[in-house]
Amino acid sequence: MPDGDQYGQTDEFFSSAGVRCAATVYRPTAPHARVPVIVMASGFGATRGLRLPAYAERFAAAGYAVVLFDYRCFGDSEGEPRQLLDVRSQLEDWRAAIRFARSLDVVDSDRVIAWGTSFAGGHLLTIAGSGERLAAVIAQVPHVSGPAAVRATGLRQALRLAPPALADLAGSLFRRPPRYVSAVGPENAVAALAAPGAMAAFERLLAESSIQRGDYPETVAARILIKIGFYSPARHARKITCPTLIQVAASDNIAPAAAAAKTAEKIPESTLLRYECGHFGPYIHPDFPRVIADQLEFLTETVPVGP
Repeated sequence: MPDGDQYGQTDEFFSSAGVRCAATVYRPTAPHARVPVIVMASGFGATRGLRLPAYAERFAAAGYAVVLFDYRCFGDSEGEPRQLLDVRSQLEDWRAAIRFARSLDVVDSDRVIAWGTSFAGGHLLTIAGSGERLAAVIAQVPHVSGPAAVRATGLRQALRLAPPALADLAGSLFRRPPRYVSAVGPENAVAALAAPGAMAAFERLLAESSIQRGDYPETVAARILIKIGFYSPARHARKITCPTLIQVAASDNIAPAAAAAKTAEKIPESTLLRYECGHFGPYIHPDFPRVIADQLEFLTETVPVGP
């Protein structure tokens, strides 16, 4: 484990469109100069405590400042209704988190790195290609194509999810409380992520995290399932100007590796790395040590801590 004496850790808040979003901030204990900052967020329907501290601790031990945040309506952030995943709102949260990170006393505001995994990996590709000034991007098993994600889901699973998704979307027009589905479930379950092997891998991910199962929200408002197919961050790839690391899982049946690899080809300054695992593999052993080592190597080459 990293040496916690090298950095301090505090729970803080920032405002996004008037909503308080929670963040864990890691600061070097005795920086000799202002340092780069890594802004991090979780994937589909998840919170910052789900395995992401393992990454943040290693970045902080390497000398980087880190802002690890929860989206509005999730985790320790405010916002109602709970577990409401809205793409536009989450993109606003990303931009607000980056503004907050730039304001930190130990941070070099010109060296902000965006780190995202799964659905968040798509978000940061969107903001990086939409004019946000970033020093580098790390996108781990990113969602890049709505149609590719729908194809990976499969027709039968899509038909299982359609009734609750349509009912929730219709209810939202009349401001009714959300209709929820499980974020992750066993194969053939009415769950957003129910690909073969997803539930077992998620159980391992949860076991290796520092949160208790009862403290983790395992549902998401079903309306997002209608909108996923229309969200394709790859459309912004050609406009990304900063160094970008894209890490894909060869056996990913949630965010297909082929779509992410094609997206990497469109980014002017990209590095593509492939791992022989499934969608949840990079978060856990035995793949996690190599994945985080590759991320740290990329950072050292593109945005080093020193001048």
